[in-house]
Amino acid sequence: MERKRTYIYPDKASMTAAFVCEVQRFLNAFQGRGKQLHIALSGGSTPVDIFRQLAEQTSAEDWSDIHLYWGDERCVPSSHPDSNYGSARKAFLDVLDLDLKQIHPIRGYEDPQREAEAYGDLLQRQLPLENGFPVFDWIWLGLGTDGHTASIFPQEIELWTSGTPCVATHHPQSGQSRISLSGGTLNAARRVSFILSGESKARVVREIFKKEGGYMSYPAFYVNPSSGNLEWYLDQDAAKLL
Repeated sequence: MERKRTYIYPDKASMTAAFVCEVQRFLNAFQGRGKQLHIALSGGSTPVDIFRQLAEQTSAEDWSDIHLYWGDERCVPSSHPDSNYGSARKAFLDVLDLDLKQIHPIRGYEDPQREAEAYGDLLQRQLPLENGFPVFDWIWLGLGTDGHTASIFPQEIELWTSGTPCVATHHPQSGQSRISLSGGTLNAARRVSFILSGESKARVVREIFKKEGGYMSYPAFYVNPSSGNLEWYLDQDAAKLL
């Protein structure tokens, strides 16, 4: 049964604060149960604001049962400004001094295809499996103005149904190599949350929600977890055309 929920906030700051509160609620609900949970983080500017607040408002103990992964990564060294792992590490992971055993970055400096296969193997070892795909407890996603999510772009939408946990992809303009969770992995998750802000996202959000325009070419349109547990966190600018 689909349980899609949409939350709209007046601005980016209030949306970020609300999402941080939801993360805290999630951590508190599961803390001390002795069960390892698996979360895939998103890249981009909005998650960095979330990371900074989590670094201020949570402790390493709050995360003691959580293993962290990434939904996608740019194929650059972790010290590069484009690195999703590097951004999270600077804003969040190093601040809380989380145990390295809990942190599972995609190695963007490796050969993209080999690392996609290696990261897929890691996920299949670490996480429960459903129909061959690793099952995350929670995946955080962004949305591009071209309808891409994670790093699956409209120009390579066939990768959505690759049948593997992870895929090697390319940014359509820059040609930059990337590594991404596949559509099968995204839709196997127990919970998926889109987090986005800004007027530049309004058109693609409307087309996905209303099934208008080029929505069928957007990878983000196909995010439909089998759990039915899909959320959209939007600021007013991103939601202005709904």
